[in-house]
Amino acid sequence: MRSVFLWFARNQWLKERLPRLWFMRRAVRRFMPGETMDDALHAAEPLQAAGIRTLYTRLGENLSALDEADAVAAHYEQLIERIVAAGLDGEVSVKPTQLGLDHDLDACHTFLARIATRAEAAGLYLWLDMEGSAYTEPTIELYERLRAEHPRTGICLQSYLRRTAADLERLRPLDPAIRLVKGAYDEPEQIAWRDRRAVDASFAALAVEFLTASRGRPIRLGLGTHDVALVELISEQAAATGIGRDAFEVQMLYGIRTREQYRLARAGYRVQTLIAYGDAWYPWYMRRLAERPANVAFAIRSMLP
Repeated sequence: MRSVFLWFARNQWLKERLPRLWFMRRAVRRFMPGETMDDALHAAEPLQAAGIRTLYTRLGENLSALDEADAVAAHYEQLIERIVAAGLDGEVSVKPTQLGLDHDLDACHTFLARIATRAEAAGLYLWLDMEGSAYTEPTIELYERLRAEHPRTGICLQSYLRRTAADLERLRPLDPAIRLVKGAYDEPEQIAWRDRRAVDASFAALAVEFLTASRGRPIRLGLGTHDVALVELISEQAAATGIGRDAFEVQMLYGIRTREQYRLARAGYRVQTLIAYGDAWYPWYMRRLAERPANVAFAIRSMLP
């Protein structure tokens, strides 16, 4: 099933046609509050009231031309202004290919620095999302440059990639902000673990090692998973070394395991909800269905009258 949905995500013919269907548009609302900035910001209000922070991303990837990146950067600058004006405890996340990584690495860095400057002035973080493995090295290179100039920046790393332990060690001198996820792309076995248990084991080992090795350092770690048992396992292992649950964040997507998000917040975990919006939702949505079988059941129920 995972492979099927990942194939759907890559298929251009389906990408052009399925989003037009009413039942697809209805189903995707399970995972995103709407397509506009206003929809995303409005969805944050009950979360903030419960002590849950938010992280916003406008969906989109792989620009067809570099000159499209200026409008994307301007959108994120406006988003930062709107977050501040609304009094929300929020941050922003962007895919580097939304800012021209496919076309010019230096130009992409310039656009990222522009958004990071605005975020820093507002007291927010800018996060770099991670895409397929072809982008792992250039994204890390971008982050190394950006972090040296803008400390309030973070990067997403994927536990299913065999290289990630070395990447964490490479970034450690920067006291980085890391959002650790399992990974949602179809990667070959030579570079990625494909067995779910191996991916989970890698996730837990990377998280605990990063927390213990960075004790007392100004790092951030976000656990980007909806696997509550895995979060609690990491919490227990960290606690055994004297590290409390306030040393990391639990980052989940809007609309997924909502009750658990509220429960974890009440239990003293630092919870942050990723709110995605925009009209370029099709490949993102297919990868969400591929990540977890329960998401498919949610989607099917959402299509019913």
